[in-house]
Amino acid sequence: MNNSQLIEIALQAREKAYCPYSGFAVGAALLCGDGSVYTGCNIENSAFSPTNCAERTAFFKAVSEGKRDFVKIVVVGGNAEKSPENYCPPCGVCRQVMKEFCGADFEVIIAKTPDDYKSMTLAELLPASFDKREV
Repeated sequence: MNNSQLIEIALQAREKAYCPYSGFAVGAALLCGDGSVYTGCNIENSAFSPTNCAERTAFFKAVSEGKRDFVKIVVVGGNAEKSPENYCPPCGVCRQVMKEFCGADFEVIIAKTPDDYKSMTLAELLPASFDKREV
């Protein structure tokens, strides 16, 4: 699956975001090693702490179904009333979840449109990290 296709899937997932408090909708599309794709959207809660990010939603869906081999993830986000106008990098908590399941070369794509995106590795996003292999 090419990046543009994966970005389109993330944009569709973004439409399902539940964000009545922030008005900031995020979608994610996680590509697994076997070619399957798991999507996620942010899901807010009035207490805020129970809110879950799109990236973690996608990872937790995949892991809960036995997936452990991940290739890349696309993240799109912004004002729920508009198309994404800026890049939306994963928060620190999501980066640490990615580190739990992915290697340093895991690809993270932040996108505005299928033609306007940036690609980086998890090592670039989370340079000073630790995981179960380092503890």
